[in-house]
Amino acid sequence: MRRFGFLAATCVALSACALKGDVRRVEEQLQEYRAETARADSARAVMLDQVLLLQQRLHDSLIVLQRRLAAFQGDVRTDMTDVQRQLVQIQELTGQSQQRLTELRGQLQARAAVPAAVAAAGGDTTAGALRAPAGGDPGAEELYAVSLQQLRRGSPNTARAGFSRLLADFPNHPRAADAQFFIGETWEESQPDSAAGAYELVIRNHPDSRHAPTALYRLGLMAERRGDRRAAQVYYSRVIAGYPRSEEAQLARTKLGNPDG
Repeated sequence: MRRFGFLAATCVALSACALKGDVRRVEEQLQEYRAETARADSARAVMLDQVLLLQQRLHDSLIVLQRRLAAFQGDVRTDMTDVQRQLVQIQELTGQSQQRLTELRGQLQARAAVPAAVAAAGGDTTAGALRAPAGGDPGAEELYAVSLQQLRRGSPNTARAGFSRLLADFPNHPRAADAQFFIGETWEESQPDSAAGAYELVIRNHPDSRHAPTALYRLGLMAERRGDRRAAQVYYSRVIAGYPRSEEAQLARTKLGNPDG
């Protein structure tokens, strides 16, 4: 019995020693696990910081690119506006030059028609309509009436010669504005540029005449027929501004899409 008790006590002591060793190993493993976990958490924290830093850099780069793009778009818009403005200026200068050339051509042709009419008066039967019945030179009113009659009968060349002679002999006569206008009419079918030059002279030399708004309006129609819508709008606007109560002004408003004024 004593021996059996001794053996039992020995077994209990050994068991207690074994349990303490297992506990120690478990604690050591737990410490190692905690250390590994701490190292892993530290590594993840470092990686997260790096990702956040990279994300911030990308965000900053994107903002810089957006600002550069906005600046570039602004520069492009400015350049396009400048180019459009320069094109408009070039078109205006071209239109003014063309208008001046047309005026000069009309003046030259009108002057050339005067000696031609005088030379034709001696033998041409049509030009004979411009001669005075009493053998002397016709007066301004008579010359105007005969020339207008020839225009209405379909003889624009003869009418033009008579109107040109009236302007040459009676430049300050009240019929001078009418004669200049009808010279434009004689050219309108055959030579629109010469007609435009004659109408421009009406507007320039006789702005207060009854034919001035008609001349402006016809210049707008002629510009529209040749496809120059911009010039046509300028002429229509000038009719409305200069002669707001004329019939041509109402027609011009209709052309511009504003019939009520």
